[in-house]
Amino acid sequence: MELGLTSFAETPGFARGESGPGQAERLRQIVDEIVLAEEVGLDVYGLGEHHRPDFASSSPAVALAAAAGRTSKIRLFPAVSVLSTDDPVRVFQQYATLDAVSNGRAELLVGRGSFIESFPLFGHSLSDYDELFSEKLDLLVKIRDNEKVSWSGKFRSPLEESGIYPRPDRPLPIRVGVGGTPQSIVRAASRGLPVALAIIGGAPERFRVFSALYRKTLEESGFDPAQYPLSVHAHGLVAEDGDQAADLFYPSYAAAMTQIGKERGWGPMTREQFDWMRSEEGSLVIGDPDAVAAKILRWREILDIDRFELHVSVGSMPPEVVHRSIELLGTEVGPLVRAV
Repeated sequence: MELGLTSFAETPGFARGESGPGQAERLRQIVDEIVLAEEVGLDVYGLGEHHRPDFASSSPAVALAAAAGRTSKIRLFPAVSVLSTDDPVRVFQQYATLDAVSNGRAELLVGRGSFIESFPLFGHSLSDYDELFSEKLDLLVKIRDNEKVSWSGKFRSPLEESGIYPRPDRPLPIRVGVGGTPQSIVRAASRGLPVALAIIGGAPERFRVFSALYRKTLEESGFDPAQYPLSVHAHGLVAEDGDQAADLFYPSYAAAMTQIGKERGWGPMTREQFDWMRSEEGSLVIGDPDAVAAKILRWREILDIDRFELHVSVGSMPPEVVHRSIELLGTEVGPLVRAV
């Protein structure tokens, strides 16, 4: 069972003109978080791609490369790389380069993107949301598997025996980020790609059907399900005391989710909703190390997952709170989870 962290390099105070770290400082903090995550024994760290003022991570590969220079073991990946609005050739080249400079520690996690700012920014239409991703995912996999590529499609110029470099020392690991739609599960599994489930709301029990569909589709597509890991990403915080963890997390989390809710037509986050979400049945992983370990192990039993990734820095969490959560996840939660 692998454990790790994800972040979007959140800077909501900067976006609102408030005091607090600017975007440059926030990116430097991310590198420090990755160094700490390795020191406390975590396996992976993922940094999301976003193009908005409250998230500083528009170029995860660059920040992860900076962290690679200060670490030696922890594996690094984008969470996610928005493949729909990027060029698969450049995405592969960036992470093949990261893999080389990190001595084989890069992974690729690609997705359609739950935020849409990159579509107008890079000249793509939301009406092509699904078709863009499917076509570019096929090209990315072909590039991974072939040094020279011949290809034609709808959304980029054709390739004719084009060499794509650098080549990593081993096939670059590619996972697909999925928010919980059957079509996304089938698309990934039918191509023999591992899946990362983002559980950011509702009851994790409802994702059991997606876990089963994933493994059924792998088998029907000629792949051995035992060879294809399933991971989960969720929001949460670890602190010495469960109620303390909730009280630390709620103000920042509620403000961030309420703002996003305004953009998407959701209602504001309430304490009542939050308290249900941090219950045993809910999607938030918040509590003391024993409670967090128990919840991760419960999810492993329900979903048969191989990796759990905790997203701590939702909203404007103070760096010292984030750092303490990282320490507890690595030094106390990790041993409890791996002992089972």
